[in-house]
Amino acid sequence: MANDHDVIIAGGGLNGTTLALALAQAGLRIALVDRLSAEYRSAADFDGRSYALALASSRLLGALGLWDMLNKAAQPIHEVKASDGRAGEGSSPFFLHFDRGEIEDGPMGYLVEDRFLRRVLLRAVDESPRIDHLPDETITAQTVGSHAEAETASGRTLRGRLLVGADGRQSGTAARAGIKRFERDYHQDALVCAIQHEKPHHGIAHQFFMPGGPLAILPLSQDRSSIVWSERRPLARHIASLDDAAFLAMLCPRVGDFLGDFRLCGLRFSYPLGLSMARQITDRRLALVGDAAMGVHPIAGQGLNQGLRDVGTLAEVIADANRRGEDFGASDVLARYRQWRSFDRAALAMATDGFNALFSNDNPVLRLGRDLGMSLVTAMPGLRRRLMREAAGLNGDLPRLLQGQPI
Repeated sequence: MANDHDVIIAGGGLNGTTLALALAQAGLRIALVDRLSAEYRSAADFDGRSYALALASSRLLGALGLWDMLNKAAQPIHEVKASDGRAGEGSSPFFLHFDRGEIEDGPMGYLVEDRFLRRVLLRAVDESPRIDHLPDETITAQTVGSHAEAETASGRTLRGRLLVGADGRQSGTAARAGIKRFERDYHQDALVCAIQHEKPHHGIAHQFFMPGGPLAILPLSQDRSSIVWSERRPLARHIASLDDAAFLAMLCPRVGDFLGDFRLCGLRFSYPLGLSMARQITDRRLALVGDAAMGVHPIAGQGLNQGLRDVGTLAEVIADANRRGEDFGASDVLARYRQWRSFDRAALAMATDGFNALFSNDNPVLRLGRDLGMSLVTAMPGLRRRLMREAAGLNGDLPRLLQGQPI
């Protein structure tokens, strides 16, 4: 049976659209199934959401011809400071400090608002003749054999050599394939918002390790910062229910006064935190990327970056196999993707799981140990530089896109 498309992608979020663009660059024809409307995806209002993009992720976007459109709106991260903290007491004198001057490659990363990144990706998708974007659409059934076939809610049948699930932690693509997940509930929620503040942030990202969970203060453009505040679930849900004035009253003593007076801008969001790993990221004519493959705690700011590493790896495996005349939906080809991503996935899951357990508590012995550990890293240039390169996404066996090269 002739294929309507080469690849069917379930999920029109950031990972799904980026993968579609990467595969289109390699000459493939893509069906991108997006449950949300094009109007929602292209909304221009600032709503407070933003993403920390590692340097390697910005290079991937550059290789796809998108970074020039984002660079002017992106805030470079010049420094990272991490320390213990308690509400109303300020930060600990023991801290970890990364400075961009210690790596030759440039900023460790960038903060990019969701509204800019989403719209740039959507515009590129709509301009690509190789991508059929299907908004307001969902996949309701899928089968595999000599090809992958997906049925949509509107009654359309899509065929391709490969089906990719980029449809989040509750991936219907994975569930329909019978792929099980490992789940760990951290009994925390993330409270996400943005603030407009009186004093400049100087491009410094702060992370305070509070008893209930980490508080990240991430620099945005125009004297604004993104707040990602992890807190124990009962307290987090109480805080989320407060009006803006009461919410600020809870936030102010945790942030402190180093940014001067500040106010909320945009919307507030909250979501539960946990580890969610697919037991396998490939199956017959199927691959998973992004949160569908693994969702982690935001403590290291690596969620989207790891999704984009999935994208870069899978796109390269598919493109290279296609050039060699291989069936890129075959199990032996998809095994290359699975094997390439296996170490990174396991390492990130262990790291975020362990960091959250170590830093989301008020145990005095653990506090002393982690404070001394952070100070030791700060005092060791070689180790500090290695960790900085890791945070920037520059270590390991990088796919070509994450090196800034086309596939």
